[in-house]
Amino acid sequence: MVPEELRYTEKHAWVLRTAENGARAGITDHAQEQLGAVVSAHLPRAGDALTAGQPTGQVKSTAAAFDLYAPVSGTVVAVNDDVAARPETVNDDPYGEGWLVEIDLTNTGELDNLLDASAYQDLTSQG
Repeated sequence: MVPEELRYTEKHAWVLRTAENGARAGITDHAQEQLGAVVSAHLPRAGDALTAGQPTGQVKSTAAAFDLYAPVSGTVVAVNDDVAARPETVNDDPYGEGWLVEIDLTNTGELDNLLDASAYQDLTSQG
């Protein structure tokens, strides 16, 4: 499942542009499948500055830990508190209720550097 309207990183994050300078991000269905049952999420806080490609947190499952990397640069304006309370939401609905952060973008041009759905699908089918 790779929604067409999203952009993707090679580190298995997705981004949805929600406003002129706004975006919502999370981890992909592929990532949550590889992880298995998610048991905790350590996310950045509202107000934190993100730099594309830099570590921002971690999602842990019963089998592994998955480091989160900022897909774009900006300021965190919202964190999905439901994921902290019910981490399994990431498994149940990674592109919907399982979103992780909302970001006020500092450089909207970074979105053009992300993979489209077809390129992401090619990436995940290679291995």
